[in-house]
Amino acid sequence: MNTDLFIENLFATLVSGDRTAPRRLVDAALDHGIEATTIARDVFWPTINNITTLYRNDQITRLAQQYATRSLSSLISQLQDRYEVPQDRNRSICMFCGPNELDDLAARLVADLLEADGYTVFYGGGNIAHDDILAEAHERKPDVLLMFSAGGADAPGLRQLVDHVRSINALPDMQIVVGGGIFNRAPGLAEEIGADLWATGPEDLLEQLDQYADVRANLDDRTVGRGKVKAA
Repeated sequence: MNTDLFIENLFATLVSGDRTAPRRLVDAALDHGIEATTIARDVFWPTINNITTLYRNDQITRLAQQYATRSLSSLISQLQDRYEVPQDRNRSICMFCGPNELDDLAARLVADLLEADGYTVFYGGGNIAHDDILAEAHERKPDVLLMFSAGGADAPGLRQLVDHVRSINALPDMQIVVGGGIFNRAPGLAEEIGADLWATGPEDLLEQLDQYADVRANLDDRTVGRGKVKAA
């Protein structure tokens, strides 16, 4: 697959408002044996980034952005049905995102890829009050609280959320992860607000969660062997 050409052609059809042409491009790729997760990760994700960047820089119109967002949303939903059923990792993620539709589009794609990698995902989208996020985390007790595609205006509130989770220490084993949006544009911000992990995109996120799971598995083995785990 010529990924760059695929992205270029897909972007052109998306912003044109032609709803049929993007579906034909994706169907052709699937017919040629390209895996659905590969299309999502290597084509849809950079396309979302392109739309976001160009619109933020006033290089495409609001109408073009709307055309692209809605068509790509439909494609993401359709592609999810082509993902293979994964082996359950027995790990859960509560996931939320920034307030706008491009944030939601990116986060939905990430949620689908996480499910395709065996995670149980509870995706609440954007515009959720921090008190509601905290209540949901306490109710579900997920392994990971993931805040994805946050814009610059969300950073102060997210810092408060992380500080609150840390201060009450009610979920000491829950990992706080952030990614996308402002965290890609402001290196060091994720560490500054106290996140455990931060990722630039879906592939990076999956790799880091894998590494974390391996570390926890080793700690669990030590717990079984010794009766307790000492901090290294």
